[in-house]
Amino acid sequence: MSNQRQPKPTLTGQRFKTRKRDEKEKFDPSQFQESIVQGLNDSGTDLEAVAKFLDASGAKLDYRRYAETLFDILVAGGMLAPGGTLSDDMTCTEFCLFKAQEDMETMLAYAQVFHKLIRRYKYLEKGFEEEIKKLLLFLKGFTESERNKLAMLTGILLANGSISASILSSLFNENLVKEGVSACFAVKVFKTWLAEKDINSVAGSLRKVGMDNRLMELFPANKRSCEHFSKYFTDAGLKEISDFARNQQSIGARKELQKELQDQMARGDPLKDIITYIREETSKNNISEQTMISLIWSSVMSSVEWNKKEELVTEQAIKLLKQYSPLLKAFTSQGLSELTLLLKIQEYCYDNIHFMKAFQKIVVLLYKADVLSEEAILKWYNDAHLAKGKSVFLEQMKKFVEWLKNAEEGKCSTFQHPEKPFNADKFTLN
Repeated sequence: MSNQRQPKPTLTGQRFKTRKRDEKEKFDPSQFQESIVQGLNDSGTDLEAVAKFLDASGAKLDYRRYAETLFDILVAGGMLAPGGTLSDDMTCTEFCLFKAQEDMETMLAYAQVFHKLIRRYKYLEKGFEEEIKKLLLFLKGFTESERNKLAMLTGILLANGSISASILSSLFNENLVKEGVSACFAVKVFKTWLAEKDINSVAGSLRKVGMDNRLMELFPANKRSCEHFSKYFTDAGLKEISDFARNQQSIGARKELQKELQDQMARGDPLKDIITYIREETSKNNISEQTMISLIWSSVMSSVEWNKKEELVTEQAIKLLKQYSPLLKAFTSQGLSELTLLLKIQEYCYDNIHFMKAFQKIVVLLYKADVLSEEAILKWYNDAHLAKGKSVFLEQMKKFVEWLKNAEEGKCSTFQHPEKPFNADKFTLN
């Protein structure tokens, strides 16, 4: 047997190096910040040069990873710590939004820098909106001048579509609202926005993201009223925003009122209680009788499941309207309210094919129930009707209208109608 020692077994095979792209890169914005700051310092106040620098740097620097850092530098000159103060341990630049001149021309130029940057690198869109939301939350940490510049920039960016109006949700922060920062900032934003676009465009943008009904939240709960909002924005020279918010509140109140009205009908509440409730709400929310009669008609007609057979639906409608005629009568004290109801009936019968032949019977019923007056019906027939189904409905009403014109007072008790205050001018529709 040989005494020679056997070699130890060894593992054989090829060693693989970890690929660089598979290594987790450490988040280190300092080098990125130095590159951006150096480029801004080299460009100085020449914003055209800044835009070109940012465009070219996107190919070399990781904008996707360091988007927040990039926007912090462009706005504040350096990375922002929580609360809105600049980080002391980072290189900063004086060439940024907050250090620029506080005028519209300069802010428009800065807006173009951001607009070009985001258009060139589309993946920055979401990050930019998040940046604006963050900056709004930091408003208390900024000087008055910095807030003014940010408000002007925000208004311009909202106007040109670079950001969504959803960013305004940051202004509903409790601390900002409580100290009046939110309302003050919103005034400056809306002034700039309306300098670029009209109120219809602003309203459309707010509605698109559900901000149209939240503007009252710019104020503390104890000041969250239409009157306070209206006075604040009107005094600030923004009557258009004041009127818009008032109109939105009225729409909201009408929706709530109609829902409650439908619930009361479904429960079978007494009509006198329903009438009392509606009168209180119309007075409180300054809702006109014409608007109210439209809501009542819609609520009444949606309170039942309609028969699909045309010959039965008329009978069903007559029975329902007899039941609710006292409710309709309570809110047709004005000539224009009667005409509004007639137009709603015409529109409803046209839009719902099974009711086309029921129009005349409904009108006659409401005439006999003292809801509609002779004058209102004649006014509708002669020149105030809608184009919808005009020929059909006028033909249906022809004989009844002739009867109204020719019948001597008191001769036909079937259609006799007590006198109602009537003024032809009140029937004029805007």
